[in-house]
Amino acid sequence: MSAAAGHSPALAEADRQQAIRLEYFTIGWNSLEAVVAITAGWLAGSIALVGFGLDSIIETASGAALLWRLRQRGDFEAAAESRALRFVGLTFFLLAAYVTFESVRDLRGARQPAESLLGIALAAVSLVVMPLLGRAKRRLARRLGSRALAADGMETYLCSYLSFALLFGLGANAWLGWWWADPVAALLMVAFMLREGIEAFRGEKH
Repeated sequence: MSAAAGHSPALAEADRQQAIRLEYFTIGWNSLEAVVAITAGWLAGSIALVGFGLDSIIETASGAALLWRLRQRGDFEAAAESRALRFVGLTFFLLAAYVTFESVRDLRGARQPAESLLGIALAAVSLVVMPLLGRAKRRLARRLGSRALAADGMETYLCSYLSFALLFGLGANAWLGWWWADPVAALLMVAFMLREGIEAFRGEKH
């Protein structure tokens, strides 16, 4: 990670510290998001909520890795970074397989999840927080010349799409009685998980 051209060392260090604070916030937010989503999903029988929470756990691990990188003043050793990315990619594939299995099972069995006002509130707040956080990361990434931070910012942006899919599924089930919207929303998340897994496994993100 290197400062962009014309960026003084003092400003670069200030931006690095700000990026570190954003990653701490990201880790804290995703950890809380995971606990709330998985708990609410388990209580309501919502595979979309559980999948959203499990994805938040993966995002927390990814954020922790980037935080470690930001705190180093040198570059990552390439082979170690590649192994870490492949591990994250494999985790996304396993998560996608689990969510797909549970979603198809719910669709075949016409299993209707209970309403989850907590889950709806979580998705709505996340839909506001994630784009703002992603924009801040991308702005800092441009100033620091950090591809890793830019990729992390884009991943945060993409999380807002997951939030939208979750909000649609939970809202349609709660207000319209569309029981199938929950597993369908979960399957929409699978496409995102597979994309992230492939990019991470190929090492394209960082």
